[in-house]
Amino acid sequence: MAEPGGDTTSSDAEWDELTGIQQVATELGISARTLRFYEDKGLIEPRRVGTMRIYTRREVGRMQLILRGKRLGFSLRDIKTFLDLYDADPQHLEQMRALSDHVRARIDELEQQRVAIEQTLGELRQIECEARARVVAAEAKRDAASR
Repeated sequence: MAEPGGDTTSSDAEWDELTGIQQVATELGISARTLRFYEDKGLIEPRRVGTMRIYTRREVGRMQLILRGKRLGFSLRDIKTFLDLYDADPQHLEQMRALSDHVRARIDELEQQRVAIEQTLGELRQIECEARARVVAAEAKRDAASR
């Protein structure tokens, strides 16, 4: 199969794999604008037939990886690095090394955030408990004074 952006005179089997922007957007649960954004960033390269964007399975797969990377908190720069390594290394060893390193760093970052969130939740629960105790005490004092 030819690379995206290449010759548009392709075999019938290859054309069966091509999809328009709206269908891809619907399939991925995103907007056509989102697809154009990632195209502008150079992360995907849909073919052009006139002014129409046509996506191959490769581009749809890249979009799935991009969306997963974003969902996991990776930057566009990180995602582009992973995709570029995938294209450059047929055995994907460098990509897997880089991915493993980035994933470990992301796990560490999220673990630190979890600790900070747990501390904050503990403090908030303590403040809530103290505030409720003061309300109960103030209401009891008010009720006792009105008798």
